[in-house]
Amino acid sequence: MRLAARGLTAILSIITIGAALSLPASPAFAGDESNSKNVTEDEILRALAPPAKKPLTRGLSIAPPADPAPSATETKLIQSVRGRSTRSLSSTEREEIALAAKDKPNIDLEITFDYNSANISAKSMPSVQALGRALTSPDLKGSTFVVAGHTDAAGGEAYNQDLSERRADSIKRYLVEKYSISATDLVTVGYGKSKLKNPSQPLAEVNRRVQVVNMENKTTASK
Repeated sequence: MRLAARGLTAILSIITIGAALSLPASPAFAGDESNSKNVTEDEILRALAPPAKKPLTRGLSIAPPADPAPSATETKLIQSVRGRSTRSLSSTEREEIALAAKDKPNIDLEITFDYNSANISAKSMPSVQALGRALTSPDLKGSTFVVAGHTDAAGGEAYNQDLSERRADSIKRYLVEKYSISATDLVTVGYGKSKLKNPSQPLAEVNRRVQVVNMENKTTASK
């Protein structure tokens, strides 16, 4: 009887091991840090670089049109908000900034934050550091940049507006302290949950982000 029991146990063990080996590997969860994407300094530089000037072509009687310069209205707007605190911007000014930034060189770094916090997540720190190096490069130094904070859709509008402003301020503070970027060259604005990156998943982590826009205003270059 004992031998039979041992034989049965051995057979069951073999069946269990075989079943385990035949199961597919478990996929990585969406929230795993291994799935997070950090951008490089070079990627940021390419995204934020002003459009290259088109060279004149010989043999043509009409030169290619010049790249459009910021309008007088845009320049006046940026001058009026440079150096202002994030919280001081009105809803009208926030929308004017969004409109002016719409066609400018920009990059969404998907800088994420701890839940319900303005603390930069550890997995996003490489992207923030790459941003600091890019903004201090000769190719971009002297421009004015919009740093826009966004939240996911959890919570009320007032709470999320405040949180997005604090997140934009968090990025600005890091860049000023660690990379000595002039505070007046970074215009911070918060949009709360009004401009979700992934509206179909309003609570997704990608909505808790910061977008950077190069407004191409070289007013600080002569300092």
